[in-house]
Amino acid sequence: MTTRELHRGRLIDHIGMVVRDLPASKAFYFAVFEALQIPLGGSDERNFWADELYVSTADSEEVQGPLTGRHHLAFQARDRAMVDAFYRAALAHGGRDNGAPGERGYHPGYYAAFVLDPDGNNIEAVFHGVSVRSAASVRIVR
Repeated sequence: MTTRELHRGRLIDHIGMVVRDLPASKAFYFAVFEALQIPLGGSDERNFWADELYVSTADSEEVQGPLTGRHHLAFQARDRAMVDAFYRAALAHGGRDNGAPGERGYHPGYYAAFVLDPDGNNIEAVFHGVSVRSAASVRIVR
């Protein structure tokens, strides 16, 4: 068997999504972020953000443009219980089932749950199994 080394959290700088109903998306993502213990970066009447994810209305100055279709976002979870908590929180706040928590065949130890957010985006929480994190985050100081 070939040994592979995987790294996560270094490819994407940020993701911007335009949504139809910001209050519904706020309720969904705030509950999901709480379950995954991801701190909210901030919010206003047309936007909210956490880490590298920015969610906006179509008329926001930050991310202008039409709805772009279905996206897939995968959030990291620290353990299986956190994946389970994500799934429960998402379903309780407007999400729809797209794959209950469980082992997936992507690699040994891949435990994930999938939901559709209020705009139909495929949102995942994944625990890759026991691992060592190479870095917590990139910190930019101006």
